Amino acid sequence: MKRHSLAIAAALVAALFLPCTMQAQSLADSYREPAGRILGASLVDDEGWDKLTHLTTVIGHRLSGSAGLEDAIKWAAEAMKTEGLSVRLEPVMVPHWVRGNESLHVTEPRPRSLAMLGLGGSVATPEGGITAEVVVVESFDQLAALNDDQVRGKIVVYSVGWQGYGRNVRYRGGGASRAAEKGAVAALVRSATGSSLYTPHTGGMSYAADQSKIPAAAITAEDAAWFLQMSKAGKPVTVRLDMEAETKEDAQSYNVIAEIKGSELPDEVVVMGGHYDSWDVGQGAHDDGAACMAAWQGLKIVHDLGLRPRRTLRVVLWTNEENGLRGGTAYREGLGDAVNSHVAAIEMDGGNEKPVGFGFSIPGSSTDGTDERYEAAFAKLEQIGSLLDAVEAGSITRGGGGADIGPLMREGVPGMALRTVGEHYFDWHHTDADTLDKVDKQDFRVATAMLGIMGYVLADMDGTL
Repeated sequence: MKRHSLAIAAALVAALFLPCTMQAQSLADSYREPAGRILGASLVDDEGWDKLTHLTTVIGHRLSGSAGLEDAIKWAAEAMKTEGLSVRLEPVMVPHWVRGNESLHVTEPRPRSLAMLGLGGSVATPEGGITAEVVVVESFDQLAALNDDQVRGKIVVYSVGWQGYGRNVRYRGGGASRAAEKGAVAALVRSATGSSLYTPHTGGMSYAADQSKIPAAAITAEDAAWFLQMSKAGKPVTVRLDMEAETKEDAQSYNVIAEIKGSELPDEVVVMGGHYDSWDVGQGAHDDGAACMAAWQGLKIVHDLGLRPRRTLRVVLWTNEENGLRGGTAYREGLGDAVNSHVAAIEMDGGNEKPVGFGFSIPGSSTDGTDERYEAAFAKLEQIGSLLDAVEAGSITRGGGGADIGPLMREGVPGMALRTVGEHYFDWHHTDADTLDKVDKQDFRVATAMLGIMGYVLADMDGTL
């Protein structure tokens, strides 16, 4: 099996040396040899997978403020130092929300238990829980159209059909306060997913300053549909919600920062990475453990091959993306005016299904083909992307970035997002099903190669984006 993998890797690397198109000729040819070495090493690498296995299986989920996250930080920093990378920990104070025991039961018309997950940041129910009739809505507009008397004292169920994550997540984020405004005592939100095998999805929520705080939880797509069907049939439903959720004092955490110092321009930086925290369910494999391990291993492979770029190539395992974005904010604030020395930022936070390429944005630049500055940078990235065509991961698309590199991009730093086919990510997102078995080892190796090659070339090439 090992010999077969080596043969495949050798063939793919050989493909890199085939003549390329005229468009990709100059920049691609300049880096064909080192890119081939990074790709070849990545495609047969086991170390990165072993790291991901340890992170997900031994350490497990890593919610901000938890012992799991701090164990993961300590392990990564020590291992990176052993590997010869330059490492430091950047202190960050993070939110500390604890789920506690929780449950949801139908009491009328027929008793049964329902799967649920409290939303991150929710308050607890009173001791003894909340027992109330539900009122079901399919949108914020439907809720607004109800009289307050139709909602007061009840639990609002948001049974909102799947419209894509960006639209559905609004109900998770702000649904509780919208319901409280009408006098509701709690909110239950359909999980933000297009496909479900009776799996609830947690995630962050927030409260409006001018509304009372009521408990909020996610329910499965199947139960949301059942509530809606019962409502349309005119059949009242009563449930009991119990939650022990608690927000404690902020906790000490850290961004883990590792780098290869630039040989000629060490003050100029290319940064890449993902968020190290996860929700307190599953293993945080796709969200976002695979990204963190791929970026780390990509950097290590560049280091082990003796490739020292002209600029500093840096990996950051950002803390607290899920319920606060404190890590990304602290990283930018820690740079001060030195943020201007960052020439590119790459984030991977869309899972590790089959990778296909990178999305790209320059803050303040148009992506419609009329902005000469953007088009020139885009053409350079297409040349670099051609070095990944052998593994079908060289596509460069318009528009990209990420939550943790958002503070950098708002200062004008060009941003990139590693893209995948994105077929099943939201099936597992924020659930107990986000586990290592959902990650394909070869897809992970390709992501490692992509970050290693893109990061290295951007850090070494003449000029910047």
